[in-house]
Amino acid sequence: MAGDFLFSSESVTEGHPDKICDQISDAVLDAVLRQDLAGRVACETFVTTGLVIVGGEITTKGYVEIPNLVREIIRKIGYTNSEYGFDAKSCAILNAIGPQSPDIAQGVDTGGAGDQGLMVGYASNETPELMPLPISLAHKLSRRLAMVRKEGILDYLGPDGKSQVTVEYRDGKPARVDTVLIAAQHTEKILGPGGKQITAAARQEIIDNVVKPIVPAEMLDENTKYLVNPTGIFIIGGPQSDTGMTGRKIIVDTYGGMAAHGGGAFSGKDPTKVDRSAAYMARYIAKNVVAAGLAEKCTLQLAYAIGVPEPVSVMMWFDKTHKIPEDRIRELVLKHFPMTPQAIIETLDLRNCKYVNTAAYGHFGREDEGFTWEYTDRAADLKREA
Repeated sequence: MAGDFLFSSESVTEGHPDKICDQISDAVLDAVLRQDLAGRVACETFVTTGLVIVGGEITTKGYVEIPNLVREIIRKIGYTNSEYGFDAKSCAILNAIGPQSPDIAQGVDTGGAGDQGLMVGYASNETPELMPLPISLAHKLSRRLAMVRKEGILDYLGPDGKSQVTVEYRDGKPARVDTVLIAAQHTEKILGPGGKQITAAARQEIIDNVVKPIVPAEMLDENTKYLVNPTGIFIIGGPQSDTGMTGRKIIVDTYGGMAAHGGGAFSGKDPTKVDRSAAYMARYIAKNVVAAGLAEKCTLQLAYAIGVPEPVSVMMWFDKTHKIPEDRIRELVLKHFPMTPQAIIETLDLRNCKYVNTAAYGHFGREDEGFTWEYTDRAADLKREA
């Protein structure tokens, strides 16, 4: 996008109800793949007050003790006290998992895609991790919010929380941060007189300990707005305040709305599901194209038919930032990046990923161990041949 505009992206902490579900679903996937690399998993989770439902289709030679796994994930997130309305020790857990349909399996077993659908990858040179700045900052703020809670720096915070960042772009480039929004679950400890608002001191403490260490000082100015718990109070959070479901934070998981989105979510799906694996491959391709200097921005769309190995379409566009002809970039991409489901799994080593690590704070733009789709190991080859 060119011109001057404001753009906002949001993130949520690991204690958000939807993210609890994503982490449980991916923890189930990890447990299956540890025992059975050929396991097929499509796991969905639902949470509400005092209840977790785990369902979906799983075919595996292994066995997963669902209740123990669920309680451990909830405990690690921080729901260990009934004060937060949800407790790993006491919540009820319902297991509603069945086997994968043989109609789907017969197409996947031969190397075809596990479903039809379209997937999108994106990269932009506006941050070192080649992500849009608004979502990059939003994720870092949410992680920081969780960190200061877990380390006791702000001991009144609860597990649930959200961030949102509005960046002002000038001539299509990020120029300043216009607004930072932090919604942080908390105890009654920081309520002011009357119990309807957190204190001004607590708001400033959150700004000083969460926002200032993350947002670059040169992006802040006297006109930057800070909104901390703008409703005044956020004591009731997590599954007590809102239901959660797997796959309901797809824009948070990807590019914060800066790029198009494909048709499916990621968490709880094994890598034969192109909703996940092809989206990772699309990001890998787009990131290498930008890292090679072939374009400042790259969007890639892949589409698949169930049971068919090769994508039915490969579409790329660059927002007029390409440095060599678009057809040449496409030619190089098709040469260097295999796109069948099996080739994607092998290229990105997707059977050995710890997927629960992807289930909060975004699937892209991270240098954590195992995020193979973030590697730029093909950039040198692309640059040389270009």
